[in-house]
Amino acid sequence: MTDPKDIKDAAVLVGALRALGNQLREPRSKSLGEGLFELRGTTVRIYYGFLLGRRAVLLGGFLKKRTDIPDHVLGPMRARLKEVQDEYQKSRAATARKKGR
Repeated sequence: MTDPKDIKDAAVLVGALRALGNQLREPRSKSLGEGLFELRGTTVRIYYGFLLGRRAVLLGGFLKKRTDIPDHVLGPMRARLKEVQDEYQKSRAATARKKGR
């Protein structure tokens, strides 16, 4: 992404997510099911999900060239979200065990 308009679009989207968190709604955010969401700019799409405590995690994105989301994009984003959530849970469990000593 080298077009300044795309970079600005992405920055505005991430700023909105940071400010509004899980209160961000359409047209800027769309639920894709199973905890996966899409930030929607003019040409920019950024995929994200949430961890416990309303912490958002950005998973990736692309420049939109068609109206649907290709399977080769959506599948890996879902897998990445699950992987990040699993790692976060493991980290929280390990921290809780250390505090319990």
